[in-house]
Amino acid sequence: MQIILASASPRRRELLGMMGVENFEVLPARGDEISDPALSPCETVKALAAAKAREVCAQVSQSDCVIIAADTVVSKDGRILGKPQSEDEAFEMLSFLSGSSHKVYTGLCVIANGAEICQAEESTVYFRDLSPDEIRRYIATGEPMDKAGSYGIQGKASLFVRRIEGDYYNIVGLPVCRLGQILTKLGVVLT
Repeated sequence: MQIILASASPRRRELLGMMGVENFEVLPARGDEISDPALSPCETVKALAAAKAREVCAQVSQSDCVIIAADTVVSKDGRILGKPQSEDEAFEMLSFLSGSSHKVYTGLCVIANGAEICQAEESTVYFRDLSPDEIRRYIATGEPMDKAGSYGIQGKASLFVRRIEGDYYNIVGLPVCRLGQILTKLGVVLT
């Protein structure tokens, strides 16, 4: 059974490997990530992950493959924060998150054995107060530019986090416990 990760994220590749999946193909979805503003953050990530999984499924000819897709967003006060489009936007996002808590949602969609399961995981992250200068220094590293909410908890932004509630790996971008449960439900055995 071929496992396909529908994501170009190096973090997701690493986490999938950590789960014991040694041989998998990376085939990122290429479609536009268009979300419905009427959806909640939780429903948004599930819809985006489903769209990615279905796009990749349509490209694959073999029927015995497992397709894993994910999408992550940060949300605070009803506002969804995706990946920043500029350094100014990254600065604005990190300033907005400074000294408060926010939610991180990752939607998972797995297609296997003729079935599809889409679920989402939610975690809460508490940031300490950040000075404008340390936000600028962090942005200068380039790390925030490809990450939802403009930060990577597994990198230099770990210095900003006072505490978390929920699945750490969800915040990184792939909730491995939930993914393992979905795979088991679909009859996919990893170990």
